[in-house]
Amino acid sequence: MPARVEHLFEVFDRLIAIKNACSSEIFSECGLADITVKQIAYLKAINEHHDVTFSRLAEITRNSKPTITEMVNRFVRMECAYRQRSPDDGRIVYIRLTEKGRMMANAEQNALNRMVEKMVRSLDEKEVDLLIEILKKVG
Repeated sequence: MPARVEHLFEVFDRLIAIKNACSSEIFSECGLADITVKQIAYLKAINEHHDVTFSRLAEITRNSKPTITEMVNRFVRMECAYRQRSPDDGRIVYIRLTEKGRMMANAEQNALNRMVEKMVRSLDEKEVDLLIEILKKVG
């Protein structure tokens, strides 16, 4: 592998490591350093689908209702979610995210934002403009 390509791999590996460190910071700030990828996926699903019920979340994630109930109970204990009865029909229970749950659901985007902020602080204006132009070419 040519040295130039190898160097590019190293640079991108470093960028990924920075993003992962930012994600870890967010998880630690929420007190959930040991959260799993699957749990984050469930939090994202709850966040993306407003007024999501246990049955609907089971459909979305292709899981059984008992599995969803167990996961939601865990989220409640983690202070990431809570149950809210429908004001129109008391038999319907919605799964809602707390601020902490929303932060976890959006951790990937928030980590990317932090990484970009670090890059902007590290580069001068011309370097940022050059980076934007270069990345536009490949994307």
